[in-house]
Amino acid sequence: MGQTLIRNGTVVSLDPDIGEVEGADILIEDGEIVEIDRGLTASNADVIDASNHIVLPGFVDSHIHLAQTQVRGIAGDWSLMGDYFDDMLGNITGLYQPEDMYLGGLFGALEKLYTGTTTALDWSYPNSLEHAERAVDALQDTGLRAVYTYGPPGDDAAKWWFDSDVDLPEQQIREFYAEKIRDDDLLSLALGLRGPDFCTDETARSDLELARELDAVATIHMGAACWPSSVYGDDYQGFGAIEDMLGPDVNVAHANHFSQEDIDHAVEQGVSFSSTPEVEMQMGHGIPVTGKVLEAGGRPTWGVDVCSDISGDMGSQMRIGLQVQRMFENQEILENGEEVTGVGLTARDTLEMATIEGARALNMEDEIGSLTPGKRADIITVRTDDFTTAPCHSPIQTVVFQSDPSHIDTVLVDGEPVKRDGELLNPIVEEEFDRFVESGKRLIDEAGITLK
Repeated sequence: MGQTLIRNGTVVSLDPDIGEVEGADILIEDGEIVEIDRGLTASNADVIDASNHIVLPGFVDSHIHLAQTQVRGIAGDWSLMGDYFDDMLGNITGLYQPEDMYLGGLFGALEKLYTGTTTALDWSYPNSLEHAERAVDALQDTGLRAVYTYGPPGDDAAKWWFDSDVDLPEQQIREFYAEKIRDDDLLSLALGLRGPDFCTDETARSDLELARELDAVATIHMGAACWPSSVYGDDYQGFGAIEDMLGPDVNVAHANHFSQEDIDHAVEQGVSFSSTPEVEMQMGHGIPVTGKVLEAGGRPTWGVDVCSDISGDMGSQMRIGLQVQRMFENQEILENGEEVTGVGLTARDTLEMATIEGARALNMEDEIGSLTPGKRADIITVRTDDFTTAPCHSPIQTVVFQSDPSHIDTVLVDGEPVKRDGELLNPIVEEEFDRFVESGKRLIDEAGITLK
């Protein structure tokens, strides 16, 4: 891979020992960050001029369903219980052919890279082994760093959800991991568990035990809206049968209705929480878990969730998640008859939740999430000379509040440029675009979905 020198940028490292450095250079060698300082030289390096740019770690999306990308724009008026379960999980997902998994994942991953996300946990519903293989082919063809999540097949919602007593296909997953993921430095494995909300206690425990045997992240949809097998309110059982099995390898998506006691216990055990604020607010999941995790002394992470509904841009989740939490904190102060004289959660906090905290949730904090010598070079640069971002008085606030994907100029994954001068470098965008569009049309037509 050789050397790359990012020169003269405003570095926002998110490493407390390095901090923010103006006019700094980053030397990268064989995909690893070697040094961060001013005035670095490297005679044979590929030089990236970062003048008038903020240089920071790539975003980490801790929860997204990339295969839904070619049916984007159908779920903007859906609720979770009224539409999504029936039309997506109970209908469209079962119609996916292996090539649909490939095309959805391909353009979902390309969108991630274009918008500055360098790592994503792709929660997948493979209807067969070939579906899973093609989903991973898509990730490999884009160069995204990813945690491929092998979840329950999407071909039979009644079998795999709603008090299911069917275990995940163990032997198939073991063979898949050995053949497709184990030897790929950019890929790792997670298991998509249904948890006690959606399957029997015995199955919930068995699936989690399998994840532990494979040294895979166990990621679970739990505690949102009104899951069919749950009773909400004061009677909701939270972690239930897996309460004594929690650990830092467990990631919970949503958790809107968990009690503070449940969250306290989980954070103490090292559990991570993925909040997907935009989708949760629309579809009726409930209030994002952010405040409860913070109260417990933890830090939540951000995710997009369903790109059949919203954009894959992580910047939107950073802003929405931050401002919603501020709204709740401010409202509590106002209801006590007091004036709001400051904010709790900061711009730095939400940026860290989209980077180093996401990396920690995926057990990758030693590899990515901050600009630190010895870590892999997953790096983005954000323009500050555009009339919509200038003048840049606070780099972090510019990234969080003023920038959008059009300002993300350069993206590197493992030291390799995948976007430069504002454009993706991969020709596969044009090569597969027509097939991608046709895949989405066919799925919607076969599902009989009527668009409003």
